[in-house]
Amino acid sequence: MNLYLISQTENNDYDTFDSVVVAAASSKQAANISPTYHGDFRAEGYTSWCRSPEAVDVKYIGKASPTIKAGIVLASYNAG
Repeated sequence: MNLYLISQTENNDYDTFDSVVVAAASSKQAANISPTYHGDFRAEGYTSWCRSPEAVDVKYIGKASPTIKAGIVLASYNAG
């Protein structure tokens, strides 16, 4: 399991996430993790994250501890 910093600039208003640290097996899996809607992307309506995995910037941080499970480790939320 790897750690990735994922971020987005598509939706940078208040009440949005700008970046998230995630544990994932690959960068593709990391890009598909969303901090909203229990990890699913939504194409319609308001979202506090970007609308598709293609808009996610992924940076490898390092190896996760063996006890870390896949998913969100820490998120940065800009409350309004």
